[in-house]
Amino acid sequence: MAAISAPIHFLLGILLLPSLAAAQPRALGGAPPAYARYLVDAAAMPAVELYDYIVVGGGTAGCPLAATLAGPGGGRVLLLERGGAPSEFPALATAGGFVRTLAMADPAPESDAPAQGFTSEDGVPNVRGRVLGGGTSINAGFYSRAHPEWFRGHAEDAEVTNWDMRLVNASYEWVERQMTFQPTVHGFQAAVRAALLEANVTPWNGFTVDHVAGTKVGATTFDASGRRHSAADLLAFARPSRLRVAIRATVTRIITNPVDPATRHGRSPQPTIAAVGVVYQDRLLDQHQALLRPGGEVILSAGALGSPQLLLLSGIGPANDLSYLGIPVSADIPDVGKHMFDNPRNGISIIPSVPIDHSLIQVVGIPSANGAASYLEAASYIVPLAPALRSSSPFIGSSTPLYVTVATIMEKVPGPLSEGSLWLSSANPMESPPLRFNYLSRPEDLARCVLGVRRVAEVLEGRALDGFRSAVGSTNRRGAVRRDFRIVGAALPVDWRTNDRALASYCQETVATLWHYHGGCVAGKVVDKDFRVIGARALRVVDASTFNQTPGTNPQATVLMMGRYVGLKMIEERHSRRPVIPP
Repeated sequence: MAAISAPIHFLLGILLLPSLAAAQPRALGGAPPAYARYLVDAAAMPAVELYDYIVVGGGTAGCPLAATLAGPGGGRVLLLERGGAPSEFPALATAGGFVRTLAMADPAPESDAPAQGFTSEDGVPNVRGRVLGGGTSINAGFYSRAHPEWFRGHAEDAEVTNWDMRLVNASYEWVERQMTFQPTVHGFQAAVRAALLEANVTPWNGFTVDHVAGTKVGATTFDASGRRHSAADLLAFARPSRLRVAIRATVTRIITNPVDPATRHGRSPQPTIAAVGVVYQDRLLDQHQALLRPGGEVILSAGALGSPQLLLLSGIGPANDLSYLGIPVSADIPDVGKHMFDNPRNGISIIPSVPIDHSLIQVVGIPSANGAASYLEAASYIVPLAPALRSSSPFIGSSTPLYVTVATIMEKVPGPLSEGSLWLSSANPMESPPLRFNYLSRPEDLARCVLGVRRVAEVLEGRALDGFRSAVGSTNRRGAVRRDFRIVGAALPVDWRTNDRALASYCQETVATLWHYHGGCVAGKVVDKDFRVIGARALRVVDASTFNQTPGTNPQATVLMMGRYVGLKMIEERHSRRPVIPP
């Protein structure tokens, strides 16, 4: 495989400059989205208001959770989202805006960009959602359910894995009816499908949302017209009189009160504090309080960074660390912010020899159904070059569009076992907290990466991808031009078939994220089997921060399901009856 030439490598190094994206209008044309009826800017909210449920974070879990709690049998719900609405950002509406959105991710706390960039202490750039719908509004749209073993092992304590699988499947199906579609597979994705089968990632399973060993096509959240469907669309299933969605509302702390020992009963360990509401600020920095009615609950769905960060800011976490920062301790829970995970991504990118379509992840290779081997995925991006590059050429006018297509085949380490932590360096909840994932620090993860990258190379060796090779070097004795891939970035070691040590170095030097980070409020350590914060009353965490391993090839489906599932369980608790599962 030929490494890319220096001039073209330079071009790719400046593809994703912020100057690429022109200023966007603040709203899309056409009819307003269905969720618009619930929206209110936080600056227009009252100073104090009462609710049955306060959901912090309008993302992948928070939207289906709020919609369910504000539906039949539920109560009055406030959903607080720190970002704006997806309709304000036209690039989010289609798959073509995916790369642009990531390129424009802004780490500044005061920015209103829908993606907030951050870099872990490992030095790996990353992104978190800052928009209603969370990750579902900015991601690649791939949808696939968890591997079955995940439901038995996502928490270290068997007592916190008692998922009701009938309700799990009903919740998945509810999400799928509203948000998912079968993609049309052609071009590069079709070639990758054939190459995976050539590399013995078998059998061929066709289209399915289930996690099964072999090669398959998963669902997508982009419909046949190319329009994205996000978790925000699920809000339409709430009763309008019960749901209010405050955007640009940054929660600064959870309000808690000590629990009277005389009222403690039923749970072990006994709760020492009770949530009574939250404080949040609007874009003008004015403070508001949302308080609970009797029997109400605060639910954190702010994601793997936001939920542990907010617990810490509220004095719920390791007592020594909080005291050192001058934060009054409400509850000593040592594992808040600990056990942070991010699945390593390593891949090989090429500039294909022929024009190919823009395709986000559709086809996936699953060598082992139980998550013992790396997952294989592919994508292709049509990327505009920077204006500065166009204007520097005497042959290309400054207004002439110029594009380069990059195709990537990647492997994702399942689990992972390597873990890190998150901590506070600032009391500003708008800033991303510092954290370290310790990618590939466990030898088991590094060994899986070595095997995964080797399998990626085997996929590239397949005849199905020959059409994307470029003419390189001299002709052979028969006069045929030698053809190979033009590799973007680091090339594989020449002895990749046999040299595990060289491949391990490649894994460590090229590690990146697939944005599937999780942990920080892990089940069995920070929350119990019902996702209640251990030692607290009226406070839950419902998002990927409770996971200690990623569910299947992509967590999106399971986090969406989780919001619906926990919402139905909470309504069941509210009425002390069996949940009514919608048809």
